[in-house]
Amino acid sequence: MYDLIIRAARLCDEQVVDIALQNGRIAAIGRVQGSARRERNLAGRVYLSAGWIDSHVHCYPKSPIYHDEADAIGVAHGVTTVVDAGSTGADHIDDFYQLTRTATTQVYALINIARTGIVTQNELADMTQIDGEAVQQAVTRLPDFIVGLKARISSSVVGKNGVQPLIKAKAIQQQSGGLPLMVHIGNDPPDLDQIVDLLTSGDIITHCFNGKPNRILTPQGELKVAVKQAIARGVRLDVGHGSASFSFEVARAAIAQGILPDTISSDIYCRNRLAGPVHSLAHVMSKFFSVGMTLPQVIDCVTARAAAGLRLTRKGQLKVGYDADLTVFSVKQESRPFIDSEGEQVAGDKHLIPLAAVVAGEWFATEEGAAHEPGL
Repeated sequence: MYDLIIRAARLCDEQVVDIALQNGRIAAIGRVQGSARRERNLAGRVYLSAGWIDSHVHCYPKSPIYHDEADAIGVAHGVTTVVDAGSTGADHIDDFYQLTRTATTQVYALINIARTGIVTQNELADMTQIDGEAVQQAVTRLPDFIVGLKARISSSVVGKNGVQPLIKAKAIQQQSGGLPLMVHIGNDPPDLDQIVDLLTSGDIITHCFNGKPNRILTPQGELKVAVKQAIARGVRLDVGHGSASFSFEVARAAIAQGILPDTISSDIYCRNRLAGPVHSLAHVMSKFFSVGMTLPQVIDCVTARAAAGLRLTRKGQLKVGYDADLTVFSVKQESRPFIDSEGEQVAGDKHLIPLAAVVAGEWFATEEGAAHEPGL
C-alpha cells in the first residue's frame, strides 16, 4: 500500500498521470494500480510538476538587512525547496542550519565567502573578511546543507577591491571540492567583462537580466562577447529578480536572441515579498510569460535546471526513486499588471497560482489551494 496516490495530475506537456508516493520518494508514475492510505484526485484540472526550487532567496531570520522565514517564502507559495544565497558566512552558518531544521520547506545554503555574511552592504570591501579555511571547515561540518559559495561582486559590495574578492572566491572554490559558485553582478566597477572572464563551467551569474549600465547587453542590445563566451564555457544564468535586479527590457531583448535563463529565482526577502516587486517565486515565474517563455520552459527553470545547477540529487524531476517533492498549481488567464525592478509595468494575462506543496510526501495546501479544497 502506498502512502499517497495523486490521481489524474496534469503535467506541463498536457499528459495526465497518476503519481504514487512511498516513504518520501516517488514510487510509481503512470496508471497506478493499487491503493494508498490517502488519495487525491486532481481530475486533470490542475497542473503538477516536480517541486519548485527557488535557488536564490534570503531567509536567515537574524540577518539585519535581508531576512525572512523559510516557510513564508517556501511551502506557503508552493515552493518545496529554497536555497539561501549568502545571507550567512562562516560565523553564522551553523546557527542558520539549526534554525532551518524546524522548517517544513527544505532549506539549503550558499555560504558567503565573507565570514560575516550580509550584515552590511559592503562585506567584501575588507579583504580580511574572506577566510577560505573557515569556509572549508563549514563545508566539512555541513556537507548536506551548504551546496555552494556566494560572492557579491558589485561596486557597493567590493568597494575599491575590484575583482580581487572573486579571485579569492575561485581559489576557495577549488579548495572546497569545486562547489558551484554564484556571483552577484550589479553596478561597476568592476566591469562585467572582468567578472565573467574569471568564471568557469558550473559557475552561476545571478541578476542576469538586471537593467543597470553594467548589464549583459551592449548599448545596442546585443549580448556582450565576454558573456557569450562564458555561456559557451558552461557558465549559467540565474534571474535573481530582487528589489533592484530585473528589467523587462533586458529580459525581452535577451530572450528574443535565444538567451534564456538557466534558472528563475526570486531573491526574495520580507520587504520585497510584502511590498513587491517580487511577492513570490510564482509571481516572478509568471512575468516570463510576458517576455516570450512557455510554461514548460518556465517550470524547467525551477525544477530540473535548478536541481542540476546546485547538484541537488533526487530533486527536480518526476522520476521513480526521486524525492516526493511536488508542486500543484493552476494557470489563471487574467489581465493583471507586472512591475519590474526598474518601474516598468507590463500587462500580464497569464499567472501561476500555486495550490499545494508536497514535501517528502506530505501535502501542504497554500492559501489559494485551501480555498479549492476538497476539490483537490
